[in-house]
Amino acid sequence: MSWFRREENNIEGSGEGRVRTEGLWIKCDSCGQVIWKAELEANLQVCPKCGRHFKLGARERIESLLEPGFELADLELMSTDPLEFVDLKPYKDRLKKAQAETGLNDVVVNAVGMLGPHRVVVSAMEYSFIGGSMGAAAGETLARAVDRAHDGRMPLIIVAASGGARMMEGIVSLMQLAKVSAALGRLDEAAVPYISVLTDPTTGGVTASFAMLGDLNVAEPGALIGFAGPRVIEQTIRQKLPPGFQRSEFLLEHGFLDAVVNRKNLKEWLIRALDFMNRLPAA
Repeated sequence: MSWFRREENNIEGSGEGRVRTEGLWIKCDSCGQVIWKAELEANLQVCPKCGRHFKLGARERIESLLEPGFELADLELMSTDPLEFVDLKPYKDRLKKAQAETGLNDVVVNAVGMLGPHRVVVSAMEYSFIGGSMGAAAGETLARAVDRAHDGRMPLIIVAASGGARMMEGIVSLMQLAKVSAALGRLDEAAVPYISVLTDPTTGGVTASFAMLGDLNVAEPGALIGFAGPRVIEQTIRQKLPPGFQRSEFLLEHGFLDAVVNRKNLKEWLIRALDFMNRLPAA
């Protein structure tokens, strides 16, 4: 076959005759299925074969839950660099890079709109923004969402997707966990419903605070939920963990969650939950 030349026989094709497919397909890590990205997006980032839930962006999450015409809020808030933190690269540079890649100023996106017949406040976390880590801006954005729900007596829904507190802001970051939890305490005293939706992953201080404080705590299938990760726990206690440990189904079985709901059914589930909660007598 030494006489054969791809160039001479025009195997590659050229110009308008070439069909480019780079970036149009994605492989599911769970079942190995190769999925057309457009089909995956139409299916809310859920694998049509095995049901694996891929990560969903904050804006897409809000669009999947609220009716058209919702209003975004508090998008102007952004983190500063209170510690002038430098590790492999300055924290300010990491913020600029995340902002450029996501089009957001920080992790949390707030919205007010209709969920079926219910006017609600929704806060969604963007995991692709520095791992969904929570700093001062995220804490303030969440606190404003809680206050808005409290003052307007609108149910609050927080969709968590986070690795936990943002180490680059140190104690300032950890203070946000108490700040949001205290705000949720006031919301509870006012008998305004709060539903927490935990997605993959919800870990660290976020799990140890507001993500587990809902009147109802519901998770997506297969979501990793916990404080420390399974690998850290195994290395600490030097024991093998049971299968499925810290996945949402395991937590539901052991009483840490109220439900595990497929993403495609989540909107309907939330509407039914709010229907029921609105029929309850005021505290």
